[in-house]
Amino acid sequence: MLFDSQIHDFLSWLPWVRIRREQSAMRAIVEQRRRILTKDEVAADSARIIAQIEQMSAFREAHVVMMYYPVHNEVDLRPLLEKYGDQKTFLFPVTHRYSMEVRPYDGEDMMRKGRLGVPEPQTPTYKGHIDLMLVPGVVFDRHCNRIGRGGGYYDKFLAKYPNVKKVGVCYAFQLKKHEIPHIWRDRKVDRVVTPQQTIG
Repeated sequence: MLFDSQIHDFLSWLPWVRIRREQSAMRAIVEQRRRILTKDEVAADSARIIAQIEQMSAFREAHVVMMYYPVHNEVDLRPLLEKYGDQKTFLFPVTHRYSMEVRPYDGEDMMRKGRLGVPEPQTPTYKGHIDLMLVPGVVFDRHCNRIGRGGGYYDKFLAKYPNVKKVGVCYAFQLKKHEIPHIWRDRKVDRVVTPQQTIG
C-alpha cells in the first residue's frame, strides 16, 4: 500500500511504541534470568519475602487476599495458603480472552490450567471486597512501577480497585534502581517486597 513505509517509520517514533519495545526487551532479559534459578534459590528467597509480608499490618488485618499461582520460577507465596487458609480467604486470578476475574482458592484439587497455562480455581467468581493484593511482576522499580507478563490483564484488573492495597513481590535482580519505562495504562503497586527489603 502507498506510504506504508512512511507510516511504519512514523509509528516507530511514537513514544508509546518505543516504551513498549523497551519493556519487551527488559522483560525478556529478566525472565531469562529468573528461569535459571534453582529450586533451592526460589524456596529460600520466597521464604524471606513471605516473612516480610507476614509482618505487614495490611496482611495481618486482611480477611480477603488476592495472590497468584507461580509459574516459571516466580516468587512462591503458596506457603501462605497452608498457614493462613483457615483465617483468610485467598483469591486467584482467572483469565478470559480480554479480562481477568478472581475466584476463591479451595485446594489444589480444584485447580485446573487456564487459557494461559496457569492453574486457576474452579470455584464461583468472587465479586466481594478485597483487602490486599499480592501482585507478581517481571520488573519493578523503586517508584513501585511494574512491568508484567505483557498481556495487560493485571493493569486492567488493578485499575478497578484503586483503594485496595497492592504489594508487588520479586527477586532482588527484578528490582531496578532507575525508573523503568511505563505509560499511563501501566498500574503501579503501593509496595515492592524483595528478599532483602520492602519499598514503599
